[in-house]
Amino acid sequence: MLDPRTKLLLSIYYAVLIIASGHFSWLAVEWGLLVLFVVIIEEGNAYLRWLRMLLPMALFFGAVMWWSVGGGAAAAASIKLLALTSAFFAFFITTAPEDLGNSLVKIGIPYAVAFVMSTALQFIPVISRKAKNVLDAQRARGIPLEPGWSSLRHYPAFLGPLLIQAFRLAEELAEAMEARGFGRPHRTFLKDYKLQPMDWLAMGGGLLILITCLFLQRW
Repeated sequence: MLDPRTKLLLSIYYAVLIIASGHFSWLAVEWGLLVLFVVIIEEGNAYLRWLRMLLPMALFFGAVMWWSVGGGAAAAASIKLLALTSAFFAFFITTAPEDLGNSLVKIGIPYAVAFVMSTALQFIPVISRKAKNVLDAQRARGIPLEPGWSSLRHYPAFLGPLLIQAFRLAEELAEAMEARGFGRPHRTFLKDYKLQPMDWLAMGGGLLILITCLFLQRW
C-alpha cells in the first residue's frame, strides 16, 4: 500500500501528462488506462455514477471547442477533461481524506490547513445527501425545483434549508473539535506516515515514465 503523499504525487504526474498531451490517440490511451484501473479496483459503479454527472459538462465543453476551432480539437479537449478529472477521481477513491491530511502534516503543512482540506472532502457526500433530502422534501410540498429558468425563483426554498443544515453541521463539528482539544500543541497521530522504499521506487518510476512519454510525444 502506497503512502497518500506518493499517490498524490503520482496523480500530479499523470495530470501533467494529460495536460501536455495534444493528440487524441494519446489522450484516449491515457483515459483508457484510468478506466482500466478503476475497473481493477472494483469501483466501476461509483465511476459510472460520477461519469453521468461529468459527461454533460464534457459534451458542452466539446461543443464550444468544436464551434471555435473545429472537430479534432473539440474531441481532444473533451477526452482531456474526462481523463484529467478521472485521474483525481482514482486518487480520491483510493485515498482516505484523513490519511491524506495527516500525511501532509508530516511534511510541514499546518494541521489546521490539512484538517480543513480533509474535512471538506469528508463532508462533500454528507452535504450531497442533505441537499437531496431537502430537494425531495420541497418537491413533496409542491414546490417546482426542476432545472430551468422557470423554477429559478423557487430555489431560495432549497438553498435556505440547506444552508441552515450546513451551518448547524459546522457548529456541531466546531464544538466537537474544541471538546477534543483541537488547538493543543504536540499533536500525535494513531498512524505513523513514513515513506517506504516502495514509495520512493514508485515516485522515481512515475517521474521516469512521465519524462519518457513527454519525450515520445514531442519526438
